[in-house]
Amino acid sequence: DGEVHINELKNGSSETFWNPTSEVRRQRLKRHIVLFEEQTDFESERLWQHVTSAINKGDQHKATQEKFVLEEEQRKAARERRESGTEWKPLLFRHDARTNEWHYKYEDLRPWDPLNDIAQFEKDGILQTMERHLSTRMSNHKATCINNQITRHKRSAKDCRRRKTSDQPSNHSQNTESSCSTPESVQELSDDDGKYLGFESLCAQCGREMNHLKEIHSAVLSLQKAQQDIHR
Repeated sequence: DGEVHINELKNGSSETFWNPTSEVRRQRLKRHIVLFEEQTDFESERLWQHVTSAINKGDQHKATQEKFVLEEEQRKAARERRESGTEWKPLLFRHDARTNEWHYKYEDLRPWDPLNDIAQFEKDGILQTMERHLSTRMSNHKATCINNQITRHKRSAKDCRRRKTSDQPSNHSQNTESSCSTPESVQELSDDDGKYLGFESLCAQCGREMNHLKEIHSAVLSLQKAQQDIHR
């Protein structure tokens, strides 16, 4: 979001290549980083702090020196692990022996959903996505539960009618009562407070999803309050 200039070394001229407007600056991505004092020894900002400081001061010799010290420490640690037979176990990455490449363990390759996805954030090195409508998944699962129950009731009703017609004489089949009770209309069932007329209550997974939704909602409110405090 800053100005970019092209400098012509032959004649010393300079021209502006990019000069962002105030609107562009307002739209820049917010950068969220872990506080320096909360970072572990191997996180980039803390690990490369001396190299970064030298670069910012324009001291390339010092930067190169600090980089050499850092890399030599890493080589020494690798030698010690090799000699002691200690296996290095990465916390966030896995090695693909087939392609000889490293992959982030928690990568989420699904497309970004602007209608449902609010923000992507990092917690303990794991990237996570905050979603607007967690209840959508829950609703889909709830609908599946209801449909399964409706199917079972229809199958049960069909079995009742089959037993009724086979057990009774044909001339009495029209007015013979059966011990089986069949719902008159499945379409009239309503979903009131999670209870379904004539059906068993929501499954355990629906209950867990509901509790998860409440936790997410509480976390969002906490984040909003924190943002308001930061703005103040």
